Amino acid sequence: MATFGAMDIGRTGMGFAQYWMDNLSHNLANANTTREPDEEPFRARMVVAQANGDEIVPSGSGVHVRDVVEDGADPAVAHDPNHPHADEDGNVTLPVVDLTAQMHDLIVANRTYQANARTIQTAHEAYQSALRIGQQM
Repeated sequence: MATFGAMDIGRTGMGFAQYWMDNLSHNLANANTTREPDEEPFRARMVVAQANGDEIVPSGSGVHVRDVVEDGADPAVAHDPNHPHADEDGNVTLPVVDLTAQMHDLIVANRTYQANARTIQTAHEAYQSALRIGQQM
């Protein structure tokens, strides 16, 4: 592991958590977005993580975004003939966003960000302590 490996790992974790929270915010912002009947409904995007590591870089060196996938669930349909996006039968296709799951994931992503920030802070404090040990001799 590099000299500042813990800080690097924390940095990649914070970057991933930030990207995850950005996607979750986008999903929540579009939870009530409807589209024209001939268009595909909005689908929540899910971020997939992968640990860094290969034959060159050892595993345990952080995390990165491997993929962003859309929720493949069937959209709900509501009958609302007065809605501007209603089809000829008066049905509106609703977005595919599970608000409960999105809020849960937002809390987890926030805690992930905080934990990685604390990792960086702790590593910084440890490096500072190590430098002070050398000065006291």
